[in-house]
Amino acid sequence: MYRFFYRHFLALARQPAPSFPIGLFRALFGLITLQEVGFLIYFQHLIFDPVPYLDVEFPMLPFFLTAWAIVALAIVLGYRCQQALIANYLFWVVFVQLTPMQRDFDGGFDLYMIGVNFLLLFMPVDKAFAVDRLRLRWHRPLHLDPEQEPVNVSRLAYYLPVLIGLGFLYFDSGLHKLSAPHWRNGLGAWLPATQPYYISALDFSWLLNQAGLQKVLGYSIIVFQLSFPFFFHWRWLRPWYLLFGLGLHSGITLMLNIYPFGLGMLIFYCLLVPFSWWRYLGQSITLAQHRLTVYYDRDCALCNRTVQFIRHFDSRGGVCFLNAQDHADQQPRLSHFSESELLRDLYAVDAQGQVYAGLDTYIQILRTLGYTLPLALLLRMPGLYTLASLAYRRIADRRMRKPCGVECPLSPAKTSSITGYDRLITARPDHLSRSVNKVTRVFVLLLLFQINSTLHYGLLYRSDDTSSQHPVVQSVAQASNTIILFSQMFFGITPHALYMHDHFQGYDTLLALAYLDDQGHEQWLPFVDQTGRLLAPHWGRVHSMWANVAVTPKIDRLRLKKAVMKITAFWTQRLGRSLDKADFIILAKPNCAPSKWRKSLRAENLKGSWRRIGMAVWLDGEMRLEVDLPDFSKTTCRYEKN
Repeated sequence: MYRFFYRHFLALARQPAPSFPIGLFRALFGLITLQEVGFLIYFQHLIFDPVPYLDVEFPMLPFFLTAWAIVALAIVLGYRCQQALIANYLFWVVFVQLTPMQRDFDGGFDLYMIGVNFLLLFMPVDKAFAVDRLRLRWHRPLHLDPEQEPVNVSRLAYYLPVLIGLGFLYFDSGLHKLSAPHWRNGLGAWLPATQPYYISALDFSWLLNQAGLQKVLGYSIIVFQLSFPFFFHWRWLRPWYLLFGLGLHSGITLMLNIYPFGLGMLIFYCLLVPFSWWRYLGQSITLAQHRLTVYYDRDCALCNRTVQFIRHFDSRGGVCFLNAQDHADQQPRLSHFSESELLRDLYAVDAQGQVYAGLDTYIQILRTLGYTLPLALLLRMPGLYTLASLAYRRIADRRMRKPCGVECPLSPAKTSSITGYDRLITARPDHLSRSVNKVTRVFVLLLLFQINSTLHYGLLYRSDDTSSQHPVVQSVAQASNTIILFSQMFFGITPHALYMHDHFQGYDTLLALAYLDDQGHEQWLPFVDQTGRLLAPHWGRVHSMWANVAVTPKIDRLRLKKAVMKITAFWTQRLGRSLDKADFIILAKPNCAPSKWRKSLRAENLKGSWRRIGMAVWLDGEMRLEVDLPDFSKTTCRYEKN
């Protein structure tokens, strides 16, 4: 097995591939992280405080979350990529392992992000859409560093992340699905989309009511996941895997309220898009010819850096830069300018022969770039144009000029951080086989970790009675569990048995919360609405806390009390009310979660009537829960095991 992977990886490492899809993947990963950190900042008291606002356990939490947000923004921009990714990886590991995020507020998303971040540490993330690439060229004169073509990387940088990040996850998830009756009935995609706690505000009843289509979709998902790691790299199958995967995770994002997981999976498909499609997209947005020619002073450090900066963001290739010393005499429109005049300002000539100078040149550049047109219009506004012209004149007249020869650094050379990919693949091309050997060993180790996790949760965990097993089997199970703790913590390898039969079997009760206002009238807490849906922004990890931990097929009173305490304390503060003496009403209604198709089930579950089953009473900072949980298990709607 090892030799097979080694030969395959070595062949891929020698094949070139464009770098910009990986740069896009890195930027999107940073955006997903940034929005999740923003979510943590908004719900920091609900998630991290033992008693929201009353018992603050982490007073320095806002500082660390802000630092994490800055790191995520650096990943988006591609600034010091390697250091930012290392810091982000440590943030994920520390927050998941040492805070309540993983224990009470996780839906499988955090460990997935740890695994993706680990893969990014060894990918060529700084070769495209990155400030680091600009920093590499920032300190050399432009005429000594001509415009470069997009950097090529190895195909291995695409194959391995997709195989590990998607292939491992899909295969593990597909195997678990085979044990669930509703998945075997072809209804694995249908059932979660009919449960009020799990659905979004978008109504897809017209799709859910097509029984045949839902079964085709359910079986197709299983086939897709089990076959993905073996066939996704086949050229003629890749577009089909791409389109099905995009549809699958777009559906999860739109139909369910676990959008962070859906978006996190979607970004991986940047790496699965055929390279020919990217080339076609690049050709379609690239202009056939330059629309603006800009003449700059090659001996001016500021001019060189300005041109490098603009060129970095000129995705359409609309601006051509020429140094005035060598090329200005070839432009008839500039022939009447003296050399001192040409070097005093930044001049530009458009396709119609119109000449621009100074601030007008920058405005035309912003117009030519396309997406910066609003800035160009803003600079044209009366008053602002005058102020910008004065600022430009002040900077232009004070700039330093230094004649440049063959070797003329503008300042001491500074380069971006060296990525893990550079150390393994590009630093020593003559040692490529040795580097691939190391990569193969790490891959085999991760593969063994994944096999251990799949077997542990697929066989040992689902055994009826683990206490009666043979002592040798128990010892193996304990060793396996220890390995899982390590692989989950640092590599995000975890079972993906999401929304299985043991999750929905007996899910017949929905709970909601209301409170009594100052006049004694009942008001719904803005958490679960009258239909049973969780309201925005309580999606993602807050949804997991309520629907996967507190309100489950077998409701644990201690967990329910903890969740009710957190929600009521959090929203009392948000509503500007006092907890000194506050009463909350616990409401319940029946829910139907069958393993066989049932028409209009989504609408039926949303219509049910609520009834009072108890109270949550706050007095002097303490909450007392008085609840009589109803038994809806005897209704005609049950989860059938076969």
